[in-house]
Amino acid sequence: MSCSDTQSSIQAPDSQALMQVHGGGIRQAAARYGIAEAEWLDLSTGINPYGYPAGEIPQAAWARLPESEDGLEAAAADYYGTTALLPVAGSQAAIQLLPALREGRARVGILEPSYNEHARAWRAAGHEVIPLSGDAVADAVPRLDVLVLVNPNNPTGQRFDGADLRAWHADLATRGGWLIVDEAFMDVTPEGSLAPDAPREGLVVLRSLGKFFGLAGARVGFVLAGEALRTRLADRLGPWSLAGPSRWVAARALADRAWQAETRRMLQARGQQLAELLRAHDLEPSGGTALFQWCRVDDPAGWQDHLGQQGILVRRFDAPGSLRFGLPGDPGEWRRLGAGLRRP
Repeated sequence: MSCSDTQSSIQAPDSQALMQVHGGGIRQAAARYGIAEAEWLDLSTGINPYGYPAGEIPQAAWARLPESEDGLEAAAADYYGTTALLPVAGSQAAIQLLPALREGRARVGILEPSYNEHARAWRAAGHEVIPLSGDAVADAVPRLDVLVLVNPNNPTGQRFDGADLRAWHADLATRGGWLIVDEAFMDVTPEGSLAPDAPREGLVVLRSLGKFFGLAGARVGFVLAGEALRTRLADRLGPWSLAGPSRWVAARALADRAWQAETRRMLQARGQQLAELLRAHDLEPSGGTALFQWCRVDDPAGWQDHLGQQGILVRRFDAPGSLRFGLPGDPGEWRRLGAGLRRP
């Protein structure tokens, strides 16, 4: 089974697999291990555990229909370095809609392993998905209509050079092709982003406030692309694609440069701390970002079960056999992970 289709699983009491398609799934894990939901340490998502403090949301944000003149688009344009953006309900909304906007049956290159919703959405729309290894992208570009890359890649942490990305985009664009770059984990290293390149014909950059800002529940993302594509997406989404409270929180998070700078410094340190902790228990990271570490292991199911018995949830992959660890939060969670990594 390829890793883009890999479903991390925990065996349920009735022996039927409870599939962990993404990070999360605490309720399933709680049922399997008999550990209350509140007692779990969830390291399966890669979400910043020190997320943006939303504060008290004004009543007006709840009571009125959302309006585009509330400062969100201006804050996002300043943060991403482009006005060519469309707010969406998390980048997942765009991931699901973009394949429907591509006419004909496209040949779509997607990394494997990577965030599996990309491949699922393009296959569901009838396109041909071509799995790519990280070192085979350049050779594949001439035979593709669409190239989808997660940068940095999830779960491997592989990063793609901006010059390479621009060259691949140029090649695709000459044939009417698209380069889609999902930058869900880019905020800690914004210098690697293609966001300021938008709008360019055939370039689509996806951003989200779920990971770095720790606002996954707000469901806020952006599509950075040319006007024609943004208009078609907006028509599909209809009015009020973002709730008023989500817009209010997102605008403030994107404008808070002091919090962003301090959080980048802190997450870089925490990412190194996690890598060192894993190495101390003979789990050498094969890749990662400031928000997660990815370890190749011979027995991913055994490791997942060992940690699950202690109320620690991690993301498991079977091809290649590996685990992704997100960041613990407070000192007690770090101690708990260290104790949980000890195996007989």
